[in-house]
Amino acid sequence: MNCMLNRLFPRRKPAPKPLPQPNAQLALGALLVRVAFADQNYRAAEVGQIDRILSRTFGLKPLDAAKLRATCEALERDAPGTPEFTRIMREEVAYADRKALGDAMWSVALADGARDDQEEIQLMAIEMALGLTDEDMAAARENALKRL
Repeated sequence: MNCMLNRLFPRRKPAPKPLPQPNAQLALGALLVRVAFADQNYRAAEVGQIDRILSRTFGLKPLDAAKLRATCEALERDAPGTPEFTRIMREEVAYADRKALGDAMWSVALADGARDDQEEIQLMAIEMALGLTDEDMAAARENALKRL
């Protein structure tokens, strides 16, 4: 009987929740996720590094950082491209904090212990769009490679 009712009146899947409007916090997380996805391998080490960065940057507990990352993953997948995220960051975040984002992105890209051309290309494009100087981009890369 239940089976017949289910066929006659199938349950509708709930509509997906609308994505939040990107702000600096979500844009930062989405950019970190975008760097991690650039090589088509989203590894646990990269996820953990993103969570630590979000936790440290925004003073979040680990679970809250993981929830924020999950929102950023959805936003990265379904939201506007990198130029929109970097525009938000340039408008709302001081240069020193954007520079720190460059360091954070390199730590995510190298969290899996390997260098990848696609991640590095994506990362350098984001750094340029954030308005970072060549010197600051080189310093971020060097610092990350020293930790590798």
